[in-house]
Amino acid sequence: MEGEANGTLHPESCGSGQPPYSRELLQSLDLPGRFLFAVLTLMTLIANLVFIEEAAYIYRRIPSFKRSVIIWINAAAPVIATTSCIGMWIPRSTMFTDFTAAVFFAIVIHKFLMMMIKECGGQKLLLKRFENGHFKISTGPCCCCCLCLPRVRITRRTLFWLKLGTFQFAFLRPVLMFLSIVLWTNGNYTLYNLSPKGAAIWINCFVGVLTIIALWPVAIMFQQVRTLLNCKKIIPKFALYQFILILNHLQAAIINILAMQRIIPCAPPLSSSARGAYMTQQLLIMEMFLITLISRVVYRRRSCELEPPECMAEESEANKQTPKIILNGAVNEDGLPRF
Repeated sequence: MEGEANGTLHPESCGSGQPPYSRELLQSLDLPGRFLFAVLTLMTLIANLVFIEEAAYIYRRIPSFKRSVIIWINAAAPVIATTSCIGMWIPRSTMFTDFTAAVFFAIVIHKFLMMMIKECGGQKLLLKRFENGHFKISTGPCCCCCLCLPRVRITRRTLFWLKLGTFQFAFLRPVLMFLSIVLWTNGNYTLYNLSPKGAAIWINCFVGVLTIIALWPVAIMFQQVRTLLNCKKIIPKFALYQFILILNHLQAAIINILAMQRIIPCAPPLSSSARGAYMTQQLLIMEMFLITLISRVVYRRRSCELEPPECMAEESEANKQTPKIILNGAVNEDGLPRF
């Protein structure tokens, strides 16, 4: 009775109802809540400004054949921060902002694979560098425990299958997004309804399988080129890509599960599920802001240029043919001992 008189308790808000309108949410905020909104919005604005400046730098300094893929990868964190900020201000747009961020990152997964190929000089030079090499396919997330799997020769065909593995996700994720929106307009798709009778559980499971299939080629390629591209800071770049993946997918999934189990309590006008999405958006804004700043440092480091495969082959042949006599560990450049 006391809660009803004060107007602070809405039982329907703690159910599985729709998120509140932005007007209702803003009216329910106290002074610290409004200050947090302002700070997170400012973080999103700064992240976008940093990306625009970084894109201008990449456009001026990076060769044209790998310029676009690097811009796409650098845009992942600012785009996720922007969609999260929109979802924070307009809670009822959460489904659309989450779909947009997921589709964009699906394209980034494919672009990251293409970036590793381009950093090796393109597909032709990659095949020359590893003409006698083999891909190790017993790696995560699919086959990290299957150590008995044979290695696969690096050929044009295997590169095609690796690129197809990431491209299928970049193509099918927007298709599934469109299907989800169509089913949502008909009342068959509810974002937080994961019952077997709903469409959300089946679409999410299918998306999960496609995601694992798309991540596998990236891991295979990274295992192959990480030593060659070490001078191009491929390890920190891959780490940033992994952080975005974990934070945008795994972290959000864990918080949504906790919200659906009511472990995260409701806070009117936000229901448990809406509050879980609200917390995810705020965390993502802060995390993507930091990743944007770190990406600017990592992608601006000067990296060495790889030697052409012909030069590497000639150098190895010269090293084989030149006899070297080692005396007390000291050898001159011409292969003679230093006295």
